[in-house]
Amino acid sequence: MHNTSPGRYVGAADEADDGEPFAEKMERLTSQLKAQFNESARLEEHIKKNLGMLGYDV
Repeated sequence: MHNTSPGRYVGAADEADDGEPFAEKMERLTSQLKAQFNESARLEEHIKKNLGMLGYDV
């Protein structure tokens, strides 16, 4: 019987350890994500306002 599952023949590359502790990395990344969400919300409101000025209700 043959197995044609890609996972059997193609492995995932090993990730290099960057030396940053997991808890610190998660704190940094979630803080960055929060800032990006805030910027996204700000831009969304700006776009909605501009479209409203053009007569488009979003």
